[in-house]
Amino acid sequence: MTPTPSRKMVVAYSVRAGAPQHEVQTNKALARWLAHILGLNFGGSYDPEKHRGRDLYWLPTQTLVGARQAQALGIKSADDLWGGFVEHDFICTKAISHGLRSHLAYAPQGWAPLFSERVRDVVLDGLTVFALEDARPAAEHLLYSGPIRLKPIHACAGRGQEVINSLDAFDEVLARTEAARLFRDGVVLEQDLSKVFTHSVGQSFIGGKVLSYCGDQYLTKDAHGEDVYGGSNLLVVQGGYAELLALELPDEVRLAIEQAQIFDRAADEAYPDFYASRRNYDIAQGLDSSGKPRSGVLEQSWRMGGASSAELAALQSFVNDPQMPAIRVSTVETYSDRTLPADAIEIYRGPAENSDFLLKYVTVKPYDG
Repeated sequence: MTPTPSRKMVVAYSVRAGAPQHEVQTNKALARWLAHILGLNFGGSYDPEKHRGRDLYWLPTQTLVGARQAQALGIKSADDLWGGFVEHDFICTKAISHGLRSHLAYAPQGWAPLFSERVRDVVLDGLTVFALEDARPAAEHLLYSGPIRLKPIHACAGRGQEVINSLDAFDEVLARTEAARLFRDGVVLEQDLSKVFTHSVGQSFIGGKVLSYCGDQYLTKDAHGEDVYGGSNLLVVQGGYAELLALELPDEVRLAIEQAQIFDRAADEAYPDFYASRRNYDIAQGLDSSGKPRSGVLEQSWRMGGASSAELAALQSFVNDPQMPAIRVSTVETYSDRTLPADAIEIYRGPAENSDFLLKYVTVKPYDG
């Protein structure tokens, strides 16, 4: 008798050594939920001994970087994970949103100038810096047009950013003891907008389904009073961007979707070894220093992110009702304890990296057209 092949197993994978508990536990909760939706086994957190020889589907906490890491895990394409793969670390950060000040500026190995050429019209004014000596010329160039925002490329949830209003203020940044390390790691200098509204646009390719969505995200105060990511509200459809754009959408939302598509295509073109089954983009719309409306892609997320639980909630709804064309889903991240809404699904409750408490949950509402 021919043995029955074992089913593919979904595993959570914490990429960062020593990752905070909320990231590890959120990863496990989403992987368990994903396995349930797809009718697959859940294997818990990845264990090289326990999972040796198994047919795995991965949910990493971060974008995988480098062929060696992907090969060690047996990941060969976007079909093997819900997330993404890049050859070099900077590719999965906000660094690629902007070009360098000149061809003389330092560029890391693998840097593709083609990307910034392709996205120039769908991002805000800005420059990326990878060396202390390149920082002041870049800032001087941008400050002619108004205040700029300094954004370390590896920071997330809005942390570590600051607004620079003058060259003198920027010189104070350069005088800090950690300045050389800061710029060596990579910094984006980008025009600062007022009255900002941030759109989320993206796609997920899971279990033979394509989900496309648009929505918005909002900020909340963490335990230290800093403005950080607080959640997303998404409108999700079964199908591609054509199905999403077939809905009645405001012009500013359509613009955000079109800009995200250009950014997404540029990544495939400029970095041909890149692949991802989760492709999420943040698009900021607001006013520049002269009061002119601006819209531009801020960064990409080719990994588990704040809106991932909303995407799984939508996937669950579409699996339950294959004829459902669209649905509204929302995620909430709050640093204050509260009673969950009656229809909420709790994702995480416990300590956070920067505070004693963090609560994450998701809600689902019908799309009324």
